[in-house]
Amino acid sequence: SLFQALHQLYYDPNIENKNLAQKWLMQAQVSPQAWHFSWLLLHMDKVPEIQYFGASALHIKISRYWNDIPADQYESLKSQLFTHITRFASGCGSVSLLLEQLLQQQDSPGFIKQKVLKCFSSWVQLEIPLMDCENLIQAAFTSLQDPELFDTAVEAAGAGEVMPGTDSGCPCRYVNTLLKLIPPVLGLQEQLQQVRQAVQSGDMETSHGICRIAVALGENHSRALLDQVEHWQSFLALVNMPTTHEPWQMPLTLLCSGCGGFIFFLLQYLMYSSSCHQDDILSFEPDKQAVYQQVYRPVYFQLVDVLLHKAQFPSDEEYGFWSSDEKEQFRIYRVDISDTLMYVYEMLGAELLSSLYDKLGRLLTNTEQPSTWQHTEALLYGFQSIAETIDVNYSDVVPGLIGLIPRISISNVQLADTVMFTIGALSEWLADHPVMINNVLPLVLQALGNPELSISSVSTLKKICRECKYDLPPYAANIVAVSQEVLMKQIHKTSQCMWLMQALGFLLSALQVEEILKNLHSLITPYIQQLEKLADETPNPSNKLAIIHILGLLSNLFTTLDISHHDDDHESTEVKKLPVQQGPNPVVVVLQQVFQLIQKVLSKWLNDAQVVESVCAIFEKSVKTLLDDFAPMVPQLCEMLGQMYSTIPQASAIDLTRQLVHIFAHEPAHFPPIKALFLLVTSVTLTLFQQGPRDHPDIVDSFMQLLAQ
Repeated sequence: SLFQALHQLYYDPNIENKNLAQKWLMQAQVSPQAWHFSWLLLHMDKVPEIQYFGASALHIKISRYWNDIPADQYESLKSQLFTHITRFASGCGSVSLLLEQLLQQQDSPGFIKQKVLKCFSSWVQLEIPLMDCENLIQAAFTSLQDPELFDTAVEAAGAGEVMPGTDSGCPCRYVNTLLKLIPPVLGLQEQLQQVRQAVQSGDMETSHGICRIAVALGENHSRALLDQVEHWQSFLALVNMPTTHEPWQMPLTLLCSGCGGFIFFLLQYLMYSSSCHQDDILSFEPDKQAVYQQVYRPVYFQLVDVLLHKAQFPSDEEYGFWSSDEKEQFRIYRVDISDTLMYVYEMLGAELLSSLYDKLGRLLTNTEQPSTWQHTEALLYGFQSIAETIDVNYSDVVPGLIGLIPRISISNVQLADTVMFTIGALSEWLADHPVMINNVLPLVLQALGNPELSISSVSTLKKICRECKYDLPPYAANIVAVSQEVLMKQIHKTSQCMWLMQALGFLLSALQVEEILKNLHSLITPYIQQLEKLADETPNPSNKLAIIHILGLLSNLFTTLDISHHDDDHESTEVKKLPVQQGPNPVVVVLQQVFQLIQKVLSKWLNDAQVVESVCAIFEKSVKTLLDDFAPMVPQLCEMLGQMYSTIPQASAIDLTRQLVHIFAHEPAHFPPIKALFLLVTSVTLTLFQQGPRDHPDIVDSFMQLLAQ
């Protein structure tokens, strides 16, 4: 009855008989008798279909019913398995032929074909030569037409294309097989044309699977396929395949499921086209490079169009319904696009910037057909992506772009953010073309007052002040006034306030000492007055946060306020043209003025590690920035540190001591206070260690670093 049921399953044309046979055989596979008949079905005189059923039954019994076997029969079963595996694996062709026969038989049941495809997916991972899998891969392509087999066929076709080791050097015997795989992949175009309907219906499986197959073939065999110059048209069609259809916008349904499978694989494909593929092209000899660059340049421009379309924000109404997680997914999605554009620039160069500039210019000057803000933002995002990592100082379109930016009607936060980030990305260019600063600086200062643009506006101002500081004195008063206003209004969060102070430090560094002191007085007097008031209050959590915030503002200001320009390139013509500063360093002047106030704060907060750390940070950052210019503060700071550490030892005091030792211990004038501080810290620390160093791991770490200085 077993062989009769198998005959009905595989050869009986009556579908009812097939279904009955399948149901009976599935029950037989899990029966106790399957341990016996499965070995009989594996005899070499049986046809492949019978052998396959026997192997399948044996697999089910071993994987699900292992406990049925007595322990003393394990070795016997193991021996039988190895015997049959050796017999069936006597050659790749045997396995291949068996799978082909099962897959190509028209009356094979769907579940059998599915298992064959899964078997093939696993089998090819054993580094089977690609040419031995050709027929099976072709059969997998045919199975893509069956909706029930589609997912499994995608896995099988993709696994067959990803042959380990076949892409490096790609032996000649593989080339013909590779070329034969291109037509069936291109033949999937008709199915891919249904993607738009699939997007609208929320079913992305077809497009997802097809693009996986295209990615697998191109990604793993790009070098070998490119090397076949006479077949460039076929390979061009393969690369062009995902972009020949309408460039799909990313719907919310995809975003909710992690950007959607299809989007992910399409981005992989574009990344392959622009990175691996570009590296392969540029590694060819010059004559082939010229051919391929001419052939593929239009494709790269088309990829840019698709990427920028997909980077566009949805409508304001739709975006308003997105959750914070969905917005973060979209941000990451755009970062992937940004990375891809950088690769594309390596191939297209300045021509890409010219193309983006021309499109942006047409958008902003076409009064008859006003564009959406999303389109404008996407083009600017393309500029920003390239300018952030590529040197565009020699581009002839940047002056035009700087001229276009003020013409952008900014009525949307996302667009305004991108405008700010684009200006920031061009800050080095502005340093070389200072006459253009006034075109964009007013936009940045205006954006500072908008809390929704906090990160973009403050970071952009910081970049401009850092890169263009020697050309900013004419604008310094306005920058300081606007910054002071937004700081006092507490528009920005703590981190952005710290960035803003760093920006002002860069800005003031390029002014004369008198101007620096004047601006410092205006800028920090309100905070000093507030700190004086807080120092008189009884310590509590609220005024603790306020004290730490004010100390943080001073620390960040002094981090970048450097009139000696220690961090600048000493060959820089900008540094050479500055006059030599006379008199005490402005930072030292301010520190001396507030020193007693800081001591007063410490007297009440010495047992609070965070406040002590904030105090030490002011001096530590000032020492790192000023270096020898900090010398006037050394005696009184050493005395204060010694008193602090003797009272309550804290790691931050040791870290500041280490900085002082590093910079001033070699100078005879400062050696006595530095030596006294070092001996005191060492004595107090060793006494603390005698009581148990395990209770003070941070002090142990900082003290060891001090000794290693």
